[in-house]
Amino acid sequence: MGQEIASERFSEADFATFAARLREETALLATWFAEGRLERSGAMLGFELEGWLVDEAMRPAPRAPALLAALADPQVVPELSVFNIEINGEPVALETTPLSRLAEALAGPLERAQASGARLGLAVATIGTLPTLTAEQLDVGAMSPLARYRALNARIFALRQGRALSLIIDGAEPLELHWRDVMLEAAGTSFQIHLQVDPEHATRVYNASKILSGPMVAISANSPFLFGHALWEETRIALFEQAVSVGGAILQERVNFGQRYAAHSLIETFEANLTRYPILLPQCSDAPPEALAHLRLHNGTIWRWNRPLIGFDDAGRPHLRIEHRVVPAGPTVADSIANTALYLGAVQALSQDPRPAETRLPFPHAMAGFYECARAGLAARIRWLDGREHRVATILRDDLLPRAHHGLAALGICASERDHWLGIIAQRLAQRRTGAAWQRAWVARHGHDMSGLTAAYLTRQRAGQPVHRWTID
Repeated sequence: MGQEIASERFSEADFATFAARLREETALLATWFAEGRLERSGAMLGFELEGWLVDEAMRPAPRAPALLAALADPQVVPELSVFNIEINGEPVALETTPLSRLAEALAGPLERAQASGARLGLAVATIGTLPTLTAEQLDVGAMSPLARYRALNARIFALRQGRALSLIIDGAEPLELHWRDVMLEAAGTSFQIHLQVDPEHATRVYNASKILSGPMVAISANSPFLFGHALWEETRIALFEQAVSVGGAILQERVNFGQRYAAHSLIETFEANLTRYPILLPQCSDAPPEALAHLRLHNGTIWRWNRPLIGFDDAGRPHLRIEHRVVPAGPTVADSIANTALYLGAVQALSQDPRPAETRLPFPHAMAGFYECARAGLAARIRWLDGREHRVATILRDDLLPRAHHGLAALGICASERDHWLGIIAQRLAQRRTGAAWQRAWVARHGHDMSGLTAAYLTRQRAGQPVHRWTID
């Protein structure tokens, strides 16, 4: 959930100082947008992957500090809970075979983490929600020992005036819980795609990312079970939105799909951050305004499903990225990179279409489609660009896969690269076999055995074949 801070206790003066610096940096960023100061060095692609630590009994293992100490890899870092780790990938340029290079960038640190875990009797599982997790395991004692997480927990419940969180998710086996810390957020893990974009194209890319969110969550769904309950195909969506709810106006909720498309510039989202979202972590910095330290820290506590980010290259030049956060972790490296290929190609094609997609699909339909796809996966029916309702599997097969091929070709990505990674998506569609669908099929065959399901999942994950090739025997 972002960068570490120096303290978990703050005064009114800290909030006032942070707010003043946030206003100053937001105004400075607006100037950079207006003057064309953001970097235009070509698109780059990166990722973050969150994973679970699992013991030999297939239960979540609270041993992230031990694994991280043994591994000592700067690409593998703590997450909110001691059951989880996060892998940060080195970005790659979009030249010829970037997806295969991204696969290598993901496989390397993941394999190192798996090897280090094996020496400790642990497995690393990449899955949206771990089937064997129980609600009782998610208490504050399982929180990673970092000031950031304790401060976030305290501040969210201060905004809630101490009121418990409610987690209410419908499905075949509905779930309702009431909770007094933010640890529920740790129950869902994701694969976050980062795409560096030129500022003049960023608005179209951002809007296209929102439009793609429903189909992307349908084709990548991998979270059908939570605390033993059969819920949404991608339960993580409902889970995360409720797990860090501040309990106020919907416009202030920290995890959201948004309220509209961007109109003219992505500075609009940073200005919304300033006016709509209370400060959670007022850690003040002595860095100059040009470092945007306060703006970036504040943005890191607002988890839009599609989130603009400001970063800096090694030469200190600022750039703009879109973080596409809807995709769950797993099932395999191959599946994660195939998902990335679909997103990259489709977002390129949609954002360059002479008929802007955002003028053809009203925002409320894009938002409704996102949640329907999270609930029903590939069986969802959603409104599309022609103004009509279709099954999302049909949209993916007949519209988005061809668009993705054209988009990747336009980016200069070679035919063999396009065919390989998008071929995985085509096979997943043909067989209707997402990670969530495989998990449900396994349970239908073998019964409600969450430990057995997790063991079967890990066996297939280690083999590395994409999920459409997995058996349920």
